[in-house]
Amino acid sequence: MRRDPLAPRKRRIPRAWRQPLAVTGAVVAVAWLVVALAAPLLAPYDPLAQELPRLAPPGPDHWLGTDQLGRDILSRIMYGARVSIPLTLLLVVLSVLIGGLLGACAGYLGKWVDETVMRLADLVFAFPTIILAMVVAAALGASLGNAVLAVLVVAWPAYARVTRGLVLGVRGREFVLSGRLLGFSAWRSLRVDVLPNVTGPVLVLATLDIGTALLLLSGLSFLGLGAKPPSPEWGAMVASGVEVFDSWWVATFPGLAILTVVLAFNFLGDTLRDALDPRTARAIKERAL
Repeated sequence: MRRDPLAPRKRRIPRAWRQPLAVTGAVVAVAWLVVALAAPLLAPYDPLAQELPRLAPPGPDHWLGTDQLGRDILSRIMYGARVSIPLTLLLVVLSVLIGGLLGACAGYLGKWVDETVMRLADLVFAFPTIILAMVVAAALGASLGNAVLAVLVVAWPAYARVTRGLVLGVRGREFVLSGRLLGFSAWRSLRVDVLPNVTGPVLVLATLDIGTALLLLSGLSFLGLGAKPPSPEWGAMVASGVEVFDSWWVATFPGLAILTVVLAFNFLGDTLRDALDPRTARAIKERAL
């Protein structure tokens, strides 16, 4: 019986990351990151040039067609990845940092800190997410930066609530209490003993939230509260396609770009959750055997 020469390398990869959805999500996510980084080298045309035939359907010269202003859609989608994906990742990172820090302080310190942070979170949760984001973006003024800030306002409470719950479950553990008895300050105990034990679930939530953040950001641009023309942002591109609904390719391909990124990071989030959950990881191992 012949042995698989790649078997030793496969055993180094956790089983959760060898599932088809995990591989698909990783490949699609990496592909979009490469497109975002190398868009100037990969794009066949200038995304802002208006010198091509208008509303040309997909064909050999323009693989994804052109829009109503004579701009190549493939080039605009590639350059749009340089706008949508980095801003989405930045938005999620800021939400994790702000919400995680506030939630950790609320859960560990308790008393008035807990009450203040949680009441602010409840105030945000009292409004529908997209409606509150629209109100904040409209109040600040329509721009891509203000759209990011608006989504940040509605995104941080979820991380605060999850982190608070995790910290409440850890702060009474023996190793945390032992550190406090040894004279550790509250900040050192929180940083050294508590936070490393709650980062896993928060990281899973952040990965799953990338798709949601991209949808919110694109939705604000679609409504005219985000990116301004002629910026090649995916949500704004979908909005421009509504004006020429008969030319289906103008809105379809930017929408497919949003769809693939959202699905890719959802697959990665599910895989990360399975890898970090011992019970799920054990079930995957038993199923593989």
